[in-house]
Amino acid sequence: MKKNFAPEAELLFLALGGSGEIGMNVNLYGCEGKWLMVDLGMTFGANEYPGTELVFADLQFIEDRLDDLLGIVLTHGHEDHIGAVPYFAADLGVPLFATPFTAELVRRKLAEAGHARDVELNVVDTQDSFRLGPFDINYVPLAHSIAEGNALIIDTPYGRVFHTGDWKLDAEPLIGEPATENELIELGDAGVLALVCDSTNVFNPQASGSEGAVYKGLLEEVRRHQGRRVLVTTFASNVARLQTLGDVAKATGRQLCVAGRSLDRIIEVSKANGYLGDFPPVIDFDRAMDLPRSEVLFLATGGQGEPRAALARIADDTHRIELTEDDVVLFSSRQIPGNEIAIGRVQNKLAERGIQMVSDRQRDIHVSGHPGRPELEALYGWLRPQILVPVHGEIRHMKEQVRLGAENGIPSTVFQKNGDIVRLAPGRPGKLAEVRAGRLVLDGDIIIPADGEAITMRRRIARDGVAVVVLDGKGRAQVTAIGLPLDEDYDSFIAEAEEDVVAALAKLKGGARKDKSIITETARLAARRAAHRWSGKKPQVKVLLMEE
Repeated sequence: MKKNFAPEAELLFLALGGSGEIGMNVNLYGCEGKWLMVDLGMTFGANEYPGTELVFADLQFIEDRLDDLLGIVLTHGHEDHIGAVPYFAADLGVPLFATPFTAELVRRKLAEAGHARDVELNVVDTQDSFRLGPFDINYVPLAHSIAEGNALIIDTPYGRVFHTGDWKLDAEPLIGEPATENELIELGDAGVLALVCDSTNVFNPQASGSEGAVYKGLLEEVRRHQGRRVLVTTFASNVARLQTLGDVAKATGRQLCVAGRSLDRIIEVSKANGYLGDFPPVIDFDRAMDLPRSEVLFLATGGQGEPRAALARIADDTHRIELTEDDVVLFSSRQIPGNEIAIGRVQNKLAERGIQMVSDRQRDIHVSGHPGRPELEALYGWLRPQILVPVHGEIRHMKEQVRLGAENGIPSTVFQKNGDIVRLAPGRPGKLAEVRAGRLVLDGDIIIPADGEAITMRRRIARDGVAVVVLDGKGRAQVTAIGLPLDEDYDSFIAEAEEDVVAALAKLKGGARKDKSIITETARLAARRAAHRWSGKKPQVKVLLMEE
């Protein structure tokens, strides 16, 4: 293989995001010198990147090969599949392809970012196919927790890839018409070289369940709480769940009140694309609060503990929606790993005020949008791929799907992670090489490396604090410290640190007394040693030299 990793007479796969983690999906297919990108997602900032909001895959690999990138095909409209589009699509300079609902979400994102005219966005009907270089592409509708979840059929001179995107099997999907078992069997009959497959729920021994069953569970639960205000929190993008909740509101004689801009946006986009046609009218907050408690159903964002979302403000009693003792909050969503503390914080505030909470662990009020083991095994049997490539999961999820695929008779299984270039054909499939697959973060208004100096320094400051030493050029030093655990001893520490700095500088000899770099380092070490002696911490120390 060439050192520049240009695909030759072969079919390659490379994940830059989403393999080894859940979220931030960015996948590349290479064939005959060209690359195709599938999805361009992001994830939300975590504690490991303090002060940041969004995390993106580092696209340097493909940015160095833009002349060979043909386009970006989007499977569906979740943020972990389209969230990075407004930040990178204009610079990548290639056309986007999406089905109508996803395209409308992307169009609005591009407009908000000021890139509406900078990016070519192609709307593709699920019945249509299109060609990009050596790739023939078709959408295959599959059930998921958003409208227009799709798999992709990617036909190449070296075989057919079935790229699942996010999916599940659902006999009562409520929204959309996913491909049937017979249709998927026909695809398998035509031959599938590689199945590139969602791994999220591989450890679940049961199928994920149907949205129709959730309707029954939510209807029963809302009816249990006559005389109380009921609030349901769910993922804004789950259009099927919104339809379910609209139906529940009508069936229970409650009027619907929606809290959250993302919910407003999804409802608007859904209606514009032919979904939620019989969704009940939404009333405003003032009207909702004037209604008898048993005549209103609230729908709110914030089930993952987001501090600025509606539910967090309701829990803080700073929202126009007011819940009081014995009112009820239904969590019709799964707890995303990593959000446990944030969710617990909101739930504890609600509990302290006597508000009852019900989760999917107590009642059948949520189903996942990802396949459990029975669904994976069913798809294996229908498609009968020659190769299985697990994606969209942590290492443990993807390793388990490798085992599951082998147990179900798939001839070749390929474990890969972000940055691994895999040859799918010709010849024996397997890993060829590794390339950089780092992370970027949105820090304020700037996108920077996640492992760069700014984030590294911020972690150190958060852990050990910071001290500033000002040298006035006359042998005097002024020390200030922030974040050291010295509330009662702070003044004594400062006095001693300043004495240590002056004493250390007085010991310099000859030319060192005028060398700014030596002076700076001497003062830095003296202040840091004093801080460690007093607190056990080794703060970051900044030395400022003032002119005489």
